[in-house]
Amino acid sequence: MLLYSAPILTFKRVIKEASVGEFSCIPYILTLFSCLTYSCIYLWFAPKEKKKLVILIVSLFLAIFAMTILISCFIIHTHHIIGVLSAMLMYGSPLVAVKRVVRTRSVEFMPFYLSLFSFLTSLIWMVYGLLGRDPYITSPSCVGCATGILQLVVYCIYSRSKERPKTQNNMGNDMEVATGCKDTTERKP
Repeated sequence: MLLYSAPILTFKRVIKEASVGEFSCIPYILTLFSCLTYSCIYLWFAPKEKKKLVILIVSLFLAIFAMTILISCFIIHTHHIIGVLSAMLMYGSPLVAVKRVVRTRSVEFMPFYLSLFSFLTSLIWMVYGLLGRDPYITSPSCVGCATGILQLVVYCIYSRSKERPKTQNNMGNDMEVATGCKDTTERKP
């Protein structure tokens, strides 16, 4: 419950400011089925350019997910890979926020409680998987523990940073790096 309620504070801010600001959509898209409400709020308040990008990423994600289902059902003949892949994507998605924290030297857009509860949830499921000797539960939970620890360490390092955070204007656009597309929106100096 804590993991899935952790984004509430983030999205209270999004609703209050009526803007998604510099928050990344990637974690919410990759956990689309469990965070559908948050994805809808993100999409509602995103500017037109980001809406197009979100819809493109969601479509791509759903296509890959559908292909994974078809491959696992008809070629591999097991459904376990779907759960493992989905969980690994969900637990690995906050690495986008970690990248932003390192680049901007600010934890403003990496919610602490989401990182903490993600780590705790992963840890509990990893212990459960180890006790039950279930590799399909243990493997994605190990990924979740590792990314959770990384997020918490990065948060601790950069939450004390005295350096002024870099802004979007002086650090470049994440999507340009990720997709090779340049940001065509006008920026005010």
